[in-house]
This record gives sequence, structure tokens and C-alpha cells, in this order.
Amino acid sequence: MTFSAVSRRRFLGAALRAGAGSALVGVDALAALAQQVVSQGPLIVHSARPQDLETPSHLLTSWITPNELFYVRSHFFTPAVREEMWTLQVDGEVDAPLTLTIDGLTRMPSTTTPVTLECAGNGRGYHNPPVAGVQWRKGAVGTARWTGVPLVEVLKKAGIKSTAQFVWMDGADTGLGRAPDFVRSLPIDKAINGDALLAYAMNGVRLAPEHGFPLRVIVPGWEGAYSVKWLTRLTASDRDHPGPFVATSYRIPRYPVQPGSIVRTADTVPIRSLAVKSIITSPRDGTIVAHAREVTISGFAWSGENEIERVDVSTDRGRTWFPAQLGADRARYAWRQFTFSWIPMDAGPQHLLSRAIDASGRTQPLTGEWNPGGYLWNGLDQVSVMVDSPLDTTRAGEVLKTRCTVCHSRDLIEAQRLDAEGWRGELAKMTGWGAQLTPDEIELLIAHLAR
Repeated sequence: MTFSAVSRRRFLGAALRAGAGSALVGVDALAALAQQVVSQGPLIVHSARPQDLETPSHLLTSWITPNELFYVRSHFFTPAVREEMWTLQVDGEVDAPLTLTIDGLTRMPSTTTPVTLECAGNGRGYHNPPVAGVQWRKGAVGTARWTGVPLVEVLKKAGIKSTAQFVWMDGADTGLGRAPDFVRSLPIDKAINGDALLAYAMNGVRLAPEHGFPLRVIVPGWEGAYSVKWLTRLTASDRDHPGPFVATSYRIPRYPVQPGSIVRTADTVPIRSLAVKSIITSPRDGTIVAHAREVTISGFAWSGENEIERVDVSTDRGRTWFPAQLGADRARYAWRQFTFSWIPMDAGPQHLLSRAIDASGRTQPLTGEWNPGGYLWNGLDQVSVMVDSPLDTTRAGEVLKTRCTVCHSRDLIEAQRLDAEGWRGELAKMTGWGAQLTPDEIELLIAHLAR
């Protein structure tokens, strides 16, 4: 496989100019460099330093998420890593500790697999009462084709001992002050039998800095914090890691608790799965749709290690449900796209719902189960749309004909790709130039033209 390295060379060149003789540049310099390199584009910025960027759900339209639209989750500042100085240490309960370079890894037999990654806190913004943490809504999720070396092959190469029960995974990112190191711990069975991958490419190109350059772990079917970025060390151990990102974080209560409860750590267990879940990505929330014209409702559903069996859609607040059609693209650890054709016959606000059912029988619940960490929200997804009334559509057509086509052809008007705010600006310009439109007619046209 040939990988694009243009952006990498630009980043490494900047890092080399900023740093001295170590594999990492200084914290302030690396944070500034990372901010320059990462194009936030249309992503929602929850935090610029460290970077926590969410994908607007209406942009999740393809089975494989484009790299530039993939969400970014960082606990600390993005490290600027020098590839030529980077190594991966493999030690602990092994017969032959290893030091691997990226060139050595890329020469090993590789595999490419589609995997859906979701932050454990995706949906935290919906928990009530609120809980601390990044207030993700729907878009801390995405699917990519990851290329790399199976983790089991590296562990075999090092001679993993029978005493090893966990693999500790450490990356190059570090916290400021007394912040603890971000280390995650993977049970040995998942490390050896769970298709875990040491990935150096994402959708056919080398990893970008914000996605873990030069190497990250991909742990299919489990929440995203296991997929450690900027990987520098793997330690086989006979015990779980004692650090706070294992011992106290990314854990949920053993049993349902009352919202707002304080839960002892002893009453929690580590998250080692994903919840069954679906989201509607089209139509976009707040969209105006035409009365009696077909609307395609679409989105994605996933369930970690379990396959999606069915997705149901409701257009009447959950009173009735209909099965959606599942897309042809599928892979063991990847989401399924779903579509449903709807012809709205009732004017006014309408609420669309989706729920997923997986092969093990788990069904997406009405609301997510509250927990102190705000993890694994998977309540029914809802999108609200406005259905034009037939009368408004007719009136808007008349206003368009008598007011707008005096100066512009209808083809020119209909060729525009503006949303409601865009049309509001255009109509303000037109009225400023002398178009005779009442405030009611302006609002009518905005709704009609945006649709």
C-alpha cells in the first residue's frame, strides 16, 4: 500500500525546527504545532487544548467516515512525534523484549479492517442530571478502514508468557503538572483473540497527528479509550494497571443507580463493550420537508462486538414502528447504515425516532441509563422536522412567481444550495434592492426555498 506523506512531512519539518534531540518537542511547542496542523473544519470544537472535536451528525452520510470528518478525542495535548526517533517498546511478561521502529512494523504482514470507534462519553450531553466531562452529543463516533499489524503477532514475536493477564498500553501524550499518565489496560484474551490492531494507516493514508501518528491501537467492538493513540509502549503484566484511567475512570455501576447517586468505585466495573445504538443523520434536525413528498430517513446503527439485526423507525413519536432497510456494506465491527422512505401527510412539527436491535436481542432503550461518568448513552434517537402545509406550499409558489421571477429565472433560483439563513441573507439583499415583500412573505419564502 502507498501512503500519502505530504502532510506528515510538513508536520515533521515543523517539529524538527521546534525541537532538539528527543523524540518529542516541548509541551507548548507541540500544542501550537498540533493546532496548526489539524484542520478543525466543520467539526464542533468542545475543546481546542486538548483537542476534543465532534462530527456534526448530519455530516455522517457515508459508511466509511472521511478522515477530515472523523471525531477527535484527546486527554492531553497532541504530541509532536519524530517518526525517525520513535520506537515501540514491548516488555514485561515476555521472553524477548522488543524495540520496534515504524519501518519494522510496516514490513510485518498487515491487515486492513473497518472498525467503528465510539467515545465512551458519546451522548454525555443528554444525561440528566448533568455529569462532568466533554458534553458530547451524537457525533463522537465514526468508522474507518484501519491498516496495521495484528497485536497478537507482536506479542507472539516478543514471546508472551502464560503469566500475562493484561497488556498495558501507553502513548506519547503526557499531562501537565501532576496529571497522571494516560495508560489503558487490555485483558490478554481480547489482546490475543479480539482482532486488536496496531494501526499506522487510516482510510489508506498514514495516521494524522490528531488520530495517533505514527501508531495507535485499535480495539474493535470496545469503547474508544482502549484504542490508545501515539503508542510508545506495550507492557505484558500479570495484573491490571493501577492507574486512575483504569482503576477509577471508564467504569460503570454494576447495577442500575438512581440519577445523581454517588457510586463507590468498588461497585463499578470496567467498560468492555459498546451499547446497542442508532442515530438518524438525515434529515437534519430542524429541516423543513414538503407535504406529501417522499423523504428518506437514514442513519447508522452499531452494537460493538454484536451484529445489528434490525433498525426500526417511527414517524409518530413512537406510537408505531416500521423496519428500516439495512445497507449492503457490513463488517463484523462496523456500523450498519439504514434507510426508510416516509411520505409526510400531516403538516406541522413531526418527530422521527430510531431504535436498533442487535443479534443478541439487545434493544435500544427509550432513554440512556444514567451513571456518574456519563458513559454509553444509547437512548432512542430523535430528529424533529417541520412539514410544510399544502396551503403554504401553494402560497409560496405564487409569491415566488409574482415577486421573484420578475428579475430571476426560476431555474436560477432553484439551482441555489442555501439553507434558511442563507436565504434570509439573500432576501434581505433583494428587499434592499427594491423587492416588494412583506415580512410574512419573506418567512414563507425562506421556508419554501430552504426546503
